[in-house]
Amino acid sequence: MHNKIKHYIDRIKNGRLDRMREEIKWIYGYGRIHILSVVLYTLLGLTSTAVGLFSSLVSRDLVDIITGHNSGELIRTFLLIIGTTILNIFLTQLSVYLSAKINMKVDNAIKADIYDKIMVTEWEALNSYHSGDLLTRWMGDVSRISGGLLNLAPNLIIYLCKFLGALIMVVRYDASFAVFALASVPVSLIFSKKSLKMLQKHNMSTLNVGAKMNSFSQETFSNLQTVKAFDMVGLYSSKLRSLQKEYTDANIRYQKFSNINSIILTFVSLLVTYSTYGWGIYKVWSGAISYGTMTMFLSLSATLSATTQSLIGLVPATIAMSNAARRLMNVAELPKEDYSHSEEVKAFYEKHKDIGVGLRVRDVSYTYSNRTEVFSNASFDAMPGETIALVGPSGGGKTTIMRLILSIINSKDGECFICAGRDKDNDKMPLTASVRQLFAYVPQGNTMFSGTIADNMRNVKEDATDDEIVEALKMACAWDFVKKLPEGINSMIMERGGGFSEGQAQRLSIARALLRQSPILLLDEATSALDIETEKQVLKNIMNGKRLRTTIVTTHRLSVLNVCNSVYEIKDNTCTCLSKEEIKERLQSV
Repeated sequence: MHNKIKHYIDRIKNGRLDRMREEIKWIYGYGRIHILSVVLYTLLGLTSTAVGLFSSLVSRDLVDIITGHNSGELIRTFLLIIGTTILNIFLTQLSVYLSAKINMKVDNAIKADIYDKIMVTEWEALNSYHSGDLLTRWMGDVSRISGGLLNLAPNLIIYLCKFLGALIMVVRYDASFAVFALASVPVSLIFSKKSLKMLQKHNMSTLNVGAKMNSFSQETFSNLQTVKAFDMVGLYSSKLRSLQKEYTDANIRYQKFSNINSIILTFVSLLVTYSTYGWGIYKVWSGAISYGTMTMFLSLSATLSATTQSLIGLVPATIAMSNAARRLMNVAELPKEDYSHSEEVKAFYEKHKDIGVGLRVRDVSYTYSNRTEVFSNASFDAMPGETIALVGPSGGGKTTIMRLILSIINSKDGECFICAGRDKDNDKMPLTASVRQLFAYVPQGNTMFSGTIADNMRNVKEDATDDEIVEALKMACAWDFVKKLPEGINSMIMERGGGFSEGQAQRLSIARALLRQSPILLLDEATSALDIETEKQVLKNIMNGKRLRTTIVTTHRLSVLNVCNSVYEIKDNTCTCLSKEEIKERLQSV
C-alpha cells in the first residue's frame, strides 16, 4: 500500500497532473468564447435531470393508483407522465442540437487557430514533423477535442447532479435500496483504475500509428509518379498492408481490453440490478413498500448505476482529450516567425520605391541541424536594376541562401538586410518574415496550385486585372501557349501543375512572380526546364521591364551569366565573386 501511495505522489511531483491541468485549460481557452452556449447546454442537462427524477415520482404514483395503493387522480397522473416524457424528448433533442453546434464552432475555431500557428511557425522547427503527421494532428486531434469538449465540466456537473439527486431520493424513501444501488461503484472504480494506464497506452499507440498511416498515404500520393517510374507499386502496396496490420493490431488490442472490461462491468451491473429486483420484491411482499415505490427504486437504481458508469467514463475521455491537446500544443508552441515589422517595411518601401530596394548579405554562415555546414562567411550585394547570379555545384548552398534571404531559415552569424537604393547602408532593415512582402519568388520544381491559371496568378495579387495577368504571361513567354487554350487564362491547372509540361509550368510560375510586382525577384533554378533561347528572352524581359527591380538568380546554366551584372560562386563552403575574366573562361568552356 505504501508503494502505491508513493507511486502516485511521485506522479504528482513529476508534473503529470499539472500537465493535464494545463492541457484542460488550453482546451477550454477555445470553449470560453462559447461560454453562454456551454452554460445553456449545462442548464438543459440539469433541467432534463430534474424532469427525469420527477418522472420517477409520477411513475410511482401511477403504478400505485393502478394497483389500488393510491387514490389519486389517474388521468391527471397519466397526463403528467406524457407531459414529462414529451418535455424530456424536447430537452434531449435541444441538447443534441446545441452540442453539435458548439462542437462545430469549437472545431472550426481550433482548426483555424492551429492552421494560422502552423503557417507562421519557423520552417526548421516545423520541418521535424512529417506533413502527414501535421495533417493528422490538425484534423484528427482537433476533432477529438471539439467532439469531447462537453465531456468535461458540463457533463461532469450534469452527471453529478443526476447521481446525487437519484441518491437523495432513494435514501429519502428507503436507504436500504441505496446499498444495492451503490454496490457496483467500488468494483467499477477498481476496474477503471486498472484500465486507466492501458487505455492511455493504447490511445497514444493508436494515434501514433494512425499518424504514420496518414503520413505514408500522403507521401505516396504526392510522389505517385516516382513510385510508378521506379516500379515500386508492389513495394508500396506491401508497406501499406504492413501499416494496416500494425494499426489493426493496435486497435484490436484496445478492443479486446475494452470488451473484457465491459463484460465484467456489465455482469456487476446485472448482479446489482437483479439483487435490487429481489430486494424490492421482498419489500413489496412484506408490505414495507408499494408496487409504485418499488418501480421508482428500480428506475432510480438504474439511474445511479448508469450515471456512475458515465462519471467513470469521463476519466478515459479526459485522458484521450489530454493526449490530443498535448500533441496539438507541441505544434502550436513551436517558435514563430517575426511579422511584427510589416508596417515598417511598407513605409520603408514607399519611402524608397523611386530609387529601388537593394539587398546585402554580410559574413553569413549556416549549418543545418544535422551539423552539415553549407557555407561560411558568405557575402554579396544585389542592387536595384541589377541581375545577380549565384552559381555552383548541386548541393553547394544556392537554395539555402535563397531560404536565408526569405528568412525561412536564419543564420546566427553575420547579417542580411535590405537597403535603400545603392550604397545607403545608413537606411536599412534586417531581413525577417515581415520583409517577404517585398519579394517575389520562383522556387525549383512545379509549384502551381490546382485551379485556373487566373486563380494561380491572383494568389499573389488578388485585385489583378485580366490585362495585368496577360502582360505578366507575355513577360514570362507563357502567353503564346496560354492564348491557344480553349479557356485562355481561365483554363484549369491540375494538382502539382498537371496538364502542362515542366517548361510551361515553370513559365507560369515566373509569370505569377512577375505579376506580384515586387522590388526584389528571386529565381531559384527557375529557368532550368526552358530552352536556352526562351531562358534568355525571359531574363531580358525581366531586366528591360518598367519596374526598378533587384533580381537574384541561382542556376547551373552558365549561359545565363551573359545577362548578369555580377556572378557569385558558392563552392566548398565559400561564396566568391567571379571576375569578368573568370566568367569569360567559364562561358568559353561551355
